[in-house]
Amino acid sequence: MSTGSGADSAPAPTTHDSRTAPDTPGKSSMFSSLRVRNYRLFFLGQVVSNTGTWMQRIAQDWLVLSLTGSSAAVGITTALQFLPMLLFGLYGGVLVDRLPKRPTLLVTQSAMAVTGLALAVLTLTGQVQVWHVYLAAFAVGLATVVDNPARQSFVSEMVGPQQLQNAVSLNSANFQSARLIGPAVAGVMITGVGTGWAFLANGLSFAAPIVGLLLMRARELHVVERAPRGKGQLREGLRYVAGRPELIWPIVLVGFIGTFGFNFPVWLSAYADHVFHSGAGGYSLFNTVMAVGSLVGALLAARRGTARLRVLIAAAAAFGALEIVAALAPSYWLFALLMVPIGIFGLTVNVTANTAVQMGTDPTMRGRVMALFMMVFMGGTPLGAPLVGWITDAYGARVGFAVGGVVSLAAAATIGLVLARAGDLRLSVGWNRGHPRVGLVPRERREGLAAAA
Repeated sequence: MSTGSGADSAPAPTTHDSRTAPDTPGKSSMFSSLRVRNYRLFFLGQVVSNTGTWMQRIAQDWLVLSLTGSSAAVGITTALQFLPMLLFGLYGGVLVDRLPKRPTLLVTQSAMAVTGLALAVLTLTGQVQVWHVYLAAFAVGLATVVDNPARQSFVSEMVGPQQLQNAVSLNSANFQSARLIGPAVAGVMITGVGTGWAFLANGLSFAAPIVGLLLMRARELHVVERAPRGKGQLREGLRYVAGRPELIWPIVLVGFIGTFGFNFPVWLSAYADHVFHSGAGGYSLFNTVMAVGSLVGALLAARRGTARLRVLIAAAAAFGALEIVAALAPSYWLFALLMVPIGIFGLTVNVTANTAVQMGTDPTMRGRVMALFMMVFMGGTPLGAPLVGWITDAYGARVGFAVGGVVSLAAAATIGLVLARAGDLRLSVGWNRGHPRVGLVPRERREGLAAAA
């Protein structure tokens, strides 16, 4: 496949390009960004690494539950992994805007490999204690503070603005494809040979993205001018986002959903252990089935040419409503089946918000803006996970899951109303060719139609 695609040979993006580049190339092919050689190397490396990451996530959560018997302890582990993003996420974005992305990723990926290998040694030798897992989770979180915004912003340097929507969606498809394989393999390893081997596989899996980064051709990257070192860059990034409603409201929405609606390690482990008594195999199955839905959502997003806020609001509302329904599911298989649409809409929220924020941001600010995005989306977990874990322990898994759905649905409805009011939109109910039609239209249009009637 040729590496001289239009996206690969385009000039370096400018502020104008990042906001007005057409979205239509994403409609022509579901895998169009893979024509770019550098992105192919990145994509293939992430397939291997993401599979290892999901293996470690499942093994880590199950190990903590086995050591403590507490859903709150699983929530604490999750919180510690995302706490550094909450504390230092914005500073990570400032660093990313100053540093070259590829060398930065080589350092962060290597650090996470060492962490996985250390946890493997402790577990395989029988020395592991719950505080070791807490410490490893926190160490991964520290690396993620820089790794996440670097990876997010590096995508545009690999593919250019025209292919950004497609590449972001394929990154999510990549992650969710690994989510299909990782939990299944982790479940077999945990029940067959123990959690330590899953940690070892994750540590070794980082060799793939490191090799991919080393093989990239620097001359084919869409180089963005790095921000010079200076004072006030953190405040500058916050002011930049605060002055743009098209950025701030998607970030606020994913903040609520990330804090309260994405605590699946807490809920699914509790459902597998306490509600359906299905053990590690059930926990692995729930994660795998959800990944099927998430993969479908990612592939649909790869074909979609635009990242519209109305799609984001609708997906967030559906996500919250489905969590409430799943919380009340009476049977094991119905609960597992509901993980599919929850995965679809959860992934749609993530990709749509991510793409909308990236495409609306000046390239020189992208590291700071994406750091804020990830800080809000992932950094809220240290607040939400222990709270949700406590509710799950005190009132049961069903109540804990339902609370997450209620908050997600309420956030989607509230922000949808805010955006409608800001855009001077009103609800329009009518008939179109014999079918009911409900939607939001500008006030002038609705009043004009009423006057005409």
